[in-house]
Amino acid sequence: MYCQWAEDDFLPPGVIRVDCEGPRNNKTYVMYHGTTSANAKRILMTGFGQSKDGMLGPGVYLSRDLDKASRYPIDHPEYDRVVIKVKVNVGRVIIINYQNHPLQKTWQYSGYDTAWVPPGCGMVKSGLEENCVWDPNRISIIGTIKPKPDRGMFLCSYY
Repeated sequence: MYCQWAEDDFLPPGVIRVDCEGPRNNKTYVMYHGTTSANAKRILMTGFGQSKDGMLGPGVYLSRDLDKASRYPIDHPEYDRVVIKVKVNVGRVIIINYQNHPLQKTWQYSGYDTAWVPPGCGMVKSGLEENCVWDPNRISIIGTIKPKPDRGMFLCSYY
């Protein structure tokens, strides 16, 4: 089944649109987190929590790329996927652009607030960017985007 993810063009005041450069220190960006419907409901009620581990260690995994977030969770039915749209003040950012970087899983303990994996650097199979935010309090939920059937195709809408 094919799903097209539509996105609202309007950004909140003070938020920077995704660009080719990585997130800049202390700037605010719109980012996305792909999850299941059940997890989205829990996150909306209680907020984000840190994952225990991952490619960049513990933290909240997000992307400024809606296409990337809409693929998650991988191997989960598309109709039950939800993307949470958030606003993030990234704080101090470190670039992790190769496997086995000395701070790949420990950047959080070296004064960084966000780790950024650039697109096309070989660390992510999709070739798309990834961000890991250490402190969930840096994240404000804007809304959710969920695929919705429309005349045989799936479009996305806020709910």
